[in-house]
Amino acid sequence: MKGSLERLKEEALVLIDKAPDEQELLSVKARYLGKKGEITAIMKEMGSLSPSERPAFGQLVNVVKDTLEAAFTGRFLSIKKMATEDSLKKEKVDITLPGRRVQIGKRHPLSIVMDEVVGIFTRIGFSVADGPEIETDYYNFEALNIPRDHPARDMQDTFYITDEVLLRTHTSPVQVRVMEAQSPPVRVVVPGKVYRRDADVTHSPMFHQVEGLLVDEGVTFADLKGTLTAFVRLFFGEATRLRFRPSFFPFTEPSAEVDISCVICRGAGCRVCSQGGWLEILGAGMVDPEVFRFVGYDSERFTGFAFGMGVERIAMLRYGIDDIRLFFENDLRFLEQFHAL
Repeated sequence: MKGSLERLKEEALVLIDKAPDEQELLSVKARYLGKKGEITAIMKEMGSLSPSERPAFGQLVNVVKDTLEAAFTGRFLSIKKMATEDSLKKEKVDITLPGRRVQIGKRHPLSIVMDEVVGIFTRIGFSVADGPEIETDYYNFEALNIPRDHPARDMQDTFYITDEVLLRTHTSPVQVRVMEAQSPPVRVVVPGKVYRRDADVTHSPMFHQVEGLLVDEGVTFADLKGTLTAFVRLFFGEATRLRFRPSFFPFTEPSAEVDISCVICRGAGCRVCSQGGWLEILGAGMVDPEVFRFVGYDSERFTGFAFGMGVERIAMLRYGIDDIRLFFENDLRFLEQFHAL
């Protein structure tokens, strides 16, 4: 059996060396080392050997297999190299042609707008806070004065992981976490992704918000109006007008919707503003004392305001976009139009 094994090894080495292409090489490998190969067949006869002969024969089989595998690998690489060289000889390359320019990516329009919004607030004294996108029911609703039976939950239907764990519907839970972690004064903006079960030309199941919170002694609604007026004029231009309309939010009282004069017609009336001359951009209000109770703040001593805006909404107004889905379709023809202002 040893003699047969050596003979097969020598035969295989010769055929490997002569194999002209990959297909022939694989055929030789199957002939000797395949499941029905000649060397495989000899290995199956080891059972007829005496126990004392089997270890030495097994070692010889392994040496032969390793030798052939190495030869196969070497010949395979040699064949590949020759094929590449032949291809290069046939291919005509004009070395005088200019190289291909590397395309440099651009920032997403939502990133541009979010960074600009956050930058404005940081310049006027706000710091940036962050928090988890997977939230508990307590932080997303309960601590923001939205109990389980409150109808406001219907407007913020989201994606639940369990009965108590969900994808946050706004970045307001971070405001609660910040107030739990520090005493007033507090002055933060909270940018991030949020989730709601909405999907149409103006709503997306995932979108972005920037919310703000300021808490200190003696904070009034006038401070809120002054802060938002400064933001709007820095972002949309000095000529932009604001108006505050009474509204309702469970975590602020009093609350207001904030409108700006239409950025398209400047208040004259057009299709974008439904001929009204105004566009809604965010919600705001004074922090409800009940929220202070959840975080242990003294509502007799401290007051504060909060506001929140959808980044997609702001970007659509900035760039005149009429379908929110364009932001998420990854169409380069759309995305390459934008640049930081």
